[in-house]
Amino acid sequence: MSRGPRSAAVRRDWGQDEDGACVLHVDMDAFFASVELRRRPELRGRPVIVGGRERGVVLAATYEARAYGVRSAIPMSHALRRCPEAVVVPPDHRLYRDVSRSVMAMLGDVTAVVEQVSVDEAFLDVAGARRRLGPPTRIGAALRERVRTEHGITCSVGIGRNKLVAKLASTHAKPDGMLLVPASATEAFLRELPVGALWGVGEKTEQVLARWGITTVAGLADTELDILQAAVGKVTGAHLHDLAWGRDPRPVVAGRAERSIGAESTFGQDVRDLDEVARRLRELCDRVAGRLRRQGLVARTVALKVRTSDFRTMTRARTLDVPTDVAQEVYGVARELLGAVDLGGLPVRLVGVRGENLRERADLSSQPTLFDQDGAQHGARREAELAVDAVRERFGSAVIALGTPSTTVGRSAGIS
Repeated sequence: MSRGPRSAAVRRDWGQDEDGACVLHVDMDAFFASVELRRRPELRGRPVIVGGRERGVVLAATYEARAYGVRSAIPMSHALRRCPEAVVVPPDHRLYRDVSRSVMAMLGDVTAVVEQVSVDEAFLDVAGARRRLGPPTRIGAALRERVRTEHGITCSVGIGRNKLVAKLASTHAKPDGMLLVPASATEAFLRELPVGALWGVGEKTEQVLARWGITTVAGLADTELDILQAAVGKVTGAHLHDLAWGRDPRPVVAGRAERSIGAESTFGQDVRDLDEVARRLRELCDRVAGRLRRQGLVARTVALKVRTSDFRTMTRARTLDVPTDVAQEVYGVARELLGAVDLGGLPVRLVGVRGENLRERADLSSQPTLFDQDGAQHGARREAELAVDAVRERFGSAVIALGTPSTTVGRSAGIS
């Protein structure tokens, strides 16, 4: 997904020299919404929003809805105030995953050097595929046509000498376009952009740079490094200066592992009872641990997300001594994190949990539990949850649920 500011001036022909421009960024256009329009063609041309209608957030929006200021991650209530005539479609994540897997397999047919960075975007290094498939623009055009023909959706492709340039090029090719930035045109291309287009320049950094009179990538590139570091810090300043000159040494990493696995839930009504929040959190931990086990992964870090009724979002995380894929252990940490959050007396709107710092379970020589060093309790818990996995696999996910501990959450969280 591409949400950074754009410059209309850069969506033009930068030249046809493809030597040295071997990195492609493929980004699906309004992915969730496009998949929904494929099976609901009668909605084409109308503003469509994917998400939970009552209490959810916007997951995706068609370009017709975006024209009204609807963006992903904003509350659905805000989106419908901006675009009352929008059609709201509930998400079908299983379908989106199926389409994503198919598209990523198409990219794998081009080259083994594919780095998937989200469900709807990936980088490719096609240097080794040119002799077989032709120059990068021909490869990009063939991919776009195949995605359109086989799935009835569109994608945009950016081509550049590194990941930074390819990503920015695909952003400016949207929707349903392709943009080549030759290696020799990299600096000129970047100088046309607002500074907020660069990776690492969020709203706060953009405001700090503006106070120093830096609002464009050209201004950033022309600023002395010591001045830039005085403005945003030594490390950040050096990093942004490199990006402004098109220097991005990161390679495309094939077969990149999923960085985290999470689940979150928005309550139908804001909840003051933290025990009720904890029960929902228990369900989410169960879901996350199940996904970890299915993928043969364990999490070293447990992260909690809580959003209060005023849309303030708080996150807390704890790194474990020993990685786990057991829901009860994930929940034990998440519940402690929840009890330590100061909610300022406000009810809870959303709660979520993530397993981070993932690694292959098979790589662990042993896995003692967090609570019992000899591993007996951990082994018993995991065996019980594997048994539940087997029942769910045969009869469906709703047929059985793990028990919720009766221990209440402390009142230190600040709900009165």
